[in-house]
Amino acid sequence: MSKNSITTVTLDELRLKRARGEKSLTDWARVEAMTDEDIDRAIADDPDWEEFKDIDWSKAEIVVPAQKKSISIRVDEDVIDFFKSTGKGYQTRINAVLKHYVREQKRQKK
Repeated sequence: MSKNSITTVTLDELRLKRARGEKSLTDWARVEAMTDEDIDRAIADDPDWEEFKDIDWSKAEIVVPAQKKSISIRVDEDVIDFFKSTGKGYQTRINAVLKHYVREQKRQKK
């Protein structure tokens, strides 16, 4: 698939589009009319699927990440400035650092 045809939107952006009355660009009638054979053929013809074709997906499980809890926390200004300077996703990186700390503390107590 060409990178030029890939568009990424957040769930919030999608909801805003729907609220403005913008319609999906997906041809859902065509998708719903596809048979299992049509889907299998489309997958087989997709070059992005090549590296995954020999994987047995029959035992795959959907893993839903734990829901995050929104809190208010006091953090030193230099710490928050550092993380913000790393760009979009800085809160996710702060969470990763804290998660690593928790894992290490638990490991050391064993």
